[in-house]
Amino acid sequence: MDRAQKAELVDELGQVFASSGVVVVARYTGMTVAQMQALRAKMREVGGAVRVAKNTLAKIALGGTPPEKMGSLLAGMTVLAYSEDPVAAAKVCEAFAKTNDKFVILGGAMGTEVLDPAGVKAVASMPSREELIAQIVSIIGAPASSLAGAIGAPGANIAGILKTLEEREAA
Repeated sequence: MDRAQKAELVDELGQVFASSGVVVVARYTGMTVAQMQALRAKMREVGGAVRVAKNTLAKIALGGTPPEKMGSLLAGMTVLAYSEDPVAAAKVCEAFAKTNDKFVILGGAMGTEVLDPAGVKAVASMPSREELIAQIVSIIGAPASSLAGAIGAPGANIAGILKTLEEREAA
């Protein structure tokens, strides 16, 4: 890798660190190529990505970005998993770590906050962006549906009374 390629990689990693909602750092010693491809596929499904980069280049890229303090996690064979959704990458990494003992989460970063493994687990347990939007929509829609039910109830009551009167006259 020549100097220009290294500079390009540092720029790319700098953009990843600056724009990602969450970055998870994990150790992947002993994983097979098939296992790494499975992790990459799962991460792509949620709109994230997995990147293996030299730790020295990643530390240079961290300079001046919000998760700059995360540099201490970059030691040994590490992989970076990231996504724009602040929860997606953490959820995928946590689920993958449960099924693969060679994939060990070291920590990560969410904005300017550096996370330890427990912090990554806490982020993974949070609802995703889509789940939060669905909850907000249901909360907003609940009063409207209650109001519609309240408005329609008297009409339904009158219809029930009229039906009862009609049945009496018919009998």
